[in-house]
Amino acid sequence: MRPPSFPLRRFSRLAFTTVLASLSLSAVAACPDDAAVSAYIADFSAQRPSKGFGNDISLADAECAKGKVAKRLQSQMGKIVGYKAGFTSAALQQRFAIDGPKWATMYERNMVDSGAIIPAQFGARPMVEADLVVIVKDAGLAEAKTPLEALEHLESVVPFIELPDLMLEGSVTGNALVATNIAFRGGVYGEDLPVVKSQAFLDALASMTVVMTDEIEGKELGRAQGSALMDNPIKAAMWLAQALKKDGISLQPGDVLSLGGFFPPQPAMPGVRIQVRYIGLPGDPAVSVELR
Repeated sequence: MRPPSFPLRRFSRLAFTTVLASLSLSAVAACPDDAAVSAYIADFSAQRPSKGFGNDISLADAECAKGKVAKRLQSQMGKIVGYKAGFTSAALQQRFAIDGPKWATMYERNMVDSGAIIPAQFGARPMVEADLVVIVKDAGLAEAKTPLEALEHLESVVPFIELPDLMLEGSVTGNALVATNIAFRGGVYGEDLPVVKSQAFLDALASMTVVMTDEIEGKELGRAQGSALMDNPIKAAMWLAQALKKDGISLQPGDVLSLGGFFPPQPAMPGVRIQVRYIGLPGDPAVSVELR
């Protein structure tokens, strides 16, 4: 079962790591200090653009910052409901100049069901992203050797629109986003699709066509095959479970795993109704959200 949603506004129900220092004769790279983290959290709370921690931050320092930010966000965003894999598609790795997937923490607030009507300005630089989540059955996912074996440790797959907030001033690099908990702000759940433990179900996840449209204008905003996520979305789930275990986190039944964007996110604009359809999965499921 998914965690409960919590309200954001009256429009709808939306409402660590190890520090690695790089030494040189002239400079010492360091994890952002508590004052820098507090400044970012204040910007996040106020939904205003932030200078963040700098676009030239190293990956090690970004990971350290992420740990501090994620801990501080819990007081504002509620309990942890799961984890997201970012940069799991080649398109996003290229766009944000990062060498592979990274992970971040997801929280219960700002998670709504399909059909919700939400404020378009839900963040400083709000975006909508075609995504997919899986619901964990047990921690054995981290030990799965093949995608077919991984299905044994999952309850369901769920259409999902992530609502990230890039919120950083100027151009944005992958490392800079890692430092901000990979821009997590919320998301929209579709209906659970129970996992079928078969090769046919696995193949459907890879071959499905994911299409994002603005239903009001009838305009297509993005399209990709399921294989855009590491050849199969279940491989992204496996990577995430293994990365979390490496960092000392054991998955629990009911944890939500967001598997990443199939193509680059779109700016959230008022007056649109975003739908993401997964053509080729049983019933061609979809998820939608209206922005006002």
